Amino acid sequence: MRSKSHIKDTKGERIFYLLNGLFLTIFLIFTLYPLMCVISGAISDPIPVARGEVTFYPKGFSLRGFEINLQNPKVLRGFGNSLFYTVVGTVLNLFITVITGYVMSRKELPGRTAISFFMAFTMWFSGGLIPTFLLVRDLGLFNTRWALLIPGMLNVWNMIVCRTFINSTIPEEMFEAASIDGCGYMRFLFSMVLPLSSAIIAVLTLWYAIGHWNSYFNALIYVYEPELQPLQLYLRATLIENIGDLSDVEASTESLGIQELIKNSLILIACLPLWILYPFVQKFFVKGVMIGSVKG
Repeated sequence: MRSKSHIKDTKGERIFYLLNGLFLTIFLIFTLYPLMCVISGAISDPIPVARGEVTFYPKGFSLRGFEINLQNPKVLRGFGNSLFYTVVGTVLNLFITVITGYVMSRKELPGRTAISFFMAFTMWFSGGLIPTFLLVRDLGLFNTRWALLIPGMLNVWNMIVCRTFINSTIPEEMFEAASIDGCGYMRFLFSMVLPLSSAIIAVLTLWYAIGHWNSYFNALIYVYEPELQPLQLYLRATLIENIGDLSDVEASTESLGIQELIKNSLILIACLPLWILYPFVQKFFVKGVMIGSVKG
């Protein structure tokens, strides 16, 4: 039996693949270079760091920056707050988003088109910072943990992606067959929709978790108690206002180097949880994004 002949790429396709590979390589270099500089600056000896001699490769070895940060109660408290906001906020976001996406996917929902319009309208126009601040204050949420959780419980775009995923993945005939056997809407959601939606749930988890972990502006506006502030506010103060715990370090070249070690190591500490989370949802990411945002 004759095997099929190999179809050669055209000249235009080869040029496209070459340019695409070149672009991705350049993008990778621009992405990895600052990260490697931060890593090198976090583990190098403080003297070369203070002199500006450390770039891509570390010089010497020191974990002094990590030691100071991990002994700093502000860092530990901020890390715990960020972890709380990320975990609790992501759970609330997923619950509201999946419930809303499922309800909006039902064609028999009364006023479905009007509700979709009003939800989409909020993606283009918002009340602004001052009305939102007044609303948060009048609801009694100001300077509480809920000020960082309740106002953003539903992201409309994520809800649309979830709704589209459900419409394109779970056939209507499945619900009709289940309803004949007496299955209601809620039981169908928990018994059929959720087990079949692991891909989009993993993607939404990653999106919401990144948003909560990296968020600092809402905390800057709505929370002034240090006990409630996330790690990102302390990181911002450390990088912009140049503060840090150097009470036991002499004012010298070494102290300047240690200050840089503190900054770089704090950046790595703030990035570490997302680096740990991503590999667990990576296999669902491309599938969930493509199905949820292209089909339907």
